[in-house]
Amino acid sequence: MLAIALGFVKKFLPDWPEWALDLLIVMTGLLLLTWGVTSMYEPVDETKHKESVAENASSANGAAAKEAKKEQELLSKYHAFRLKYVAVYAVIMLADWMQGTHMYTLYMSYGVNVSALFVTGFLSGGIFAPFLGSFVDKFGRKRSCIVYCLLEIAINVMEGYENFTVLMIGRVMGGVSTNLLFSAFESWMTTEHRHQGFPESWLSRTYSQCSVANGATAIFAGVVAQFLEDSFGHIGPFHGAVGLTILAMLMILGWNENYGEQHAGDHSKSSLSHQFVEGWKATIQDSCVLRIGLIQALSEGAMYTFVFMWVPTLLSLEPPGGVPTGCVFSALMMAITMGGFIFPYLQSYMASFLGSEGGSSELCASVIYLMAAASMAIPVFLLAPDEIEQTILSRFELVLAGFVVMEMCVGLFMPVAGTLRSKYVPDALQGGILNIFRLPLNAIVVCGTYATNVLDTHIVFRMVCACFFLAALLQMTMIETGIRVSKEKKKD
Repeated sequence: MLAIALGFVKKFLPDWPEWALDLLIVMTGLLLLTWGVTSMYEPVDETKHKESVAENASSANGAAAKEAKKEQELLSKYHAFRLKYVAVYAVIMLADWMQGTHMYTLYMSYGVNVSALFVTGFLSGGIFAPFLGSFVDKFGRKRSCIVYCLLEIAINVMEGYENFTVLMIGRVMGGVSTNLLFSAFESWMTTEHRHQGFPESWLSRTYSQCSVANGATAIFAGVVAQFLEDSFGHIGPFHGAVGLTILAMLMILGWNENYGEQHAGDHSKSSLSHQFVEGWKATIQDSCVLRIGLIQALSEGAMYTFVFMWVPTLLSLEPPGGVPTGCVFSALMMAITMGGFIFPYLQSYMASFLGSEGGSSELCASVIYLMAAASMAIPVFLLAPDEIEQTILSRFELVLAGFVVMEMCVGLFMPVAGTLRSKYVPDALQGGILNIFRLPLNAIVVCGTYATNVLDTHIVFRMVCACFFLAALLQMTMIETGIRVSKEKKKD
């Protein structure tokens, strides 16, 4: 019966290899199942909050009823705030994914040095990272988000010029805009969340929704970008990104402004150099902040190295019918989306396991990084020259399964990493410190990119596996700290 149903569905799909169609159908089914199951149940902390509101609302005590009404209004206000932020985030990430999926083919059509352009972007990000964050904190997170949009519009227009110098300038600007993307938006959201008086535990819900939006827009971007490329050539997706970025900028205009400051008005008194020095001091002197930065560099550096590796690895295994990269990409992005759906429930389970919310994010992150390390151990063993022949499942099937698990871990560690950054990085220095974190991250990415060209595939995956394992060990050292910090906040 199942075989008949699958055969019927495949009639409406492109003429891709059998294994690719099976992968796409299975991942679609798993994504729908995950969405269905998670929509039926609520995380423990949200259930407790609603029960508390209902109990107060039904109380004969007038003060309790007023408190319940106040809490309900706060929850409604939070949902509106989350929707406003996630909507902008989704549009921005859709524009970003549309460029990323077609940038390589555009540069190849120009006949330019593709490696030089990509390396320039990473180097630019590394050079500007230490200073850019202080700019974000000093001059405002909302303004910095608008600057990001203006840079992206200019960059995407420049991509239409078949001139290496113009493209190189665009990559330098791209390094700046990437740093803004991963610091200004998150800094604004975290600070505004606290200004609105929402509970700290609700931050993880926003990060979870962002992870879901990231995976969903990536799936959609592949389809839209392909349509634009078919209609307008290789530059089509970049023109589409310009329109989306303009839309996001108009949506950002409705945001409140916030700064890196301890008290209102501090940003007008402190200098750019002061913000810069304070950011570095906090990173070096606070072991928790330093460890969070190192964990981010190890985990995201490993993730970006994996991104460079998955296509050539699958191609080298020569599966029957070849590798339709668009199909596999969509399946992997579904795994990311599944991770975003699962995260709140995994976090709630960890809190129940510890008996406290304190330390649950740290434990959750440790488990996720260990899962990622285990998934990357599969190609380490199976791609080695002296690997054991598989009889039940082929090397290709096992490696592909490892890649799917890896992407699900990406969907899980994106929200937990954001939650931990908001927990340990001071509001006043968020922009500066988040950009400082990108220094070691860019260094690992550059090394990983270089390694993919000079080392055997299984050795590169061994490095990726080691990075995730080290991230897990570092994260484990923070579990007790998380519990202590939570208890101190409760006392305050």
